[in-house]
Formats: sequence, structure tokens, C-alpha cells
Amino acid sequence: MAEPVNLNRFKKNAARAEKKARATQNAVKFGRTKAEKKLDRTKRDNTKRDLDGHQSDT
Repeated sequence: MAEPVNLNRFKKNAARAEKKARATQNAVKFGRTKAEKKLDRTKRDNTKRDLDGHQSDT
């Protein structure tokens, strides 16, 4: 005879697996590497610094 299954535990495990699959899809779709984030941050900081340097003080 088969062993009884706790349906609540089964539902929770299924929900976890679905959530993990969705998180993986989002990471592929929206995720960026640390190097990409650092490059964008550096470009933004350099642009801000350059623009601030060209402001006229009146």
C-alpha cells in the first residue's frame, strides 16, 4: 500500500518550485551582472561630475 501524502506539504513544495522557476526566468530576463551595474554607475558618476564642472556659478 502507498504511503500517505500530506497535501499541505505537497502544495507548499509545488508553490516553492513554481516561485523558484519564475525567479529564474526573471533573473534571465532582467538580471545584470555586477560588472554591468558597476560600468553604468561609473558612467553616470562621470557624466554627473563633468556636467557639474561645466555649471556656471552665478
